[in-house]
Amino acid sequence: MNDEQLLRYSRHLLLEEIDVSGQEKLLSAHALVIGAGGLGSAAAPYLAAAGVGHITLIDHDDVELTNLQRQIMHAESSVGKSKVSSGKDFLQRLNSTIQIETIQAKATASLLDELLPSVHVVLDCTDNFSTRHLINAACVKHQIPLVSGSALQFDGQVSVFNPRDPSSPCYACIFPPSEQFEEVSCSSMGVFSPLVGIIGAMQAAQALQVLIGFGETLVGRMLLWNGRTTQIDEIRISRNAECLVCGSSH
Repeated sequence: MNDEQLLRYSRHLLLEEIDVSGQEKLLSAHALVIGAGGLGSAAAPYLAAAGVGHITLIDHDDVELTNLQRQIMHAESSVGKSKVSSGKDFLQRLNSTIQIETIQAKATASLLDELLPSVHVVLDCTDNFSTRHLINAACVKHQIPLVSGSALQFDGQVSVFNPRDPSSPCYACIFPPSEQFEEVSCSSMGVFSPLVGIIGAMQAAQALQVLIGFGETLVGRMLLWNGRTTQIDEIRISRNAECLVCGSSH
């Protein structure tokens, strides 16, 4: 690291769990953030501020006025712009020394197959089951750690699925792709504004832990945050040997 980086990241360097070696891992890391809405608006800025050297943002949507209630990467002047373009502007103002790559498209299997070989961690900041299953399958295929978050109304959840850990479940172990789950959205159900910030920041923290390799991540655990009661619960989750994605027979 140069002198400017030593100063910029000095508060990380004071933490013995991170220090110079951990910060250098962040500077050389590539994080893929899928979704530049509410969750991505909290997760991506913390990755950028922390010094993750290469961040790729994927989102197909444009900024709408209704997004501004919670999607803090976007401003009134961003309405009508693509979310990835608006997000890149925000992140570059935050940290001009890192590389921000943008892809205005929906996540597809072929796109993820192209991107994941160069990625060190994936953050799923999307809002529907079909895309989450697609991302999970790609991460299992390419053996890339996945930090998954969701937020709706007053309830949020976050977990880490690490295919490199033989004991780690994958997203499909909990929500089997063969089962039908009702798709609900913020536009029909609503969402408490700070909830996406809380869960997105947790996703960023988990991603940084994965990249640096300190502490205990949420592998095998799912954290549940209740915005009505300000209560945090945790449930243990196990790998399913019969999982259609990561099970031994598949």
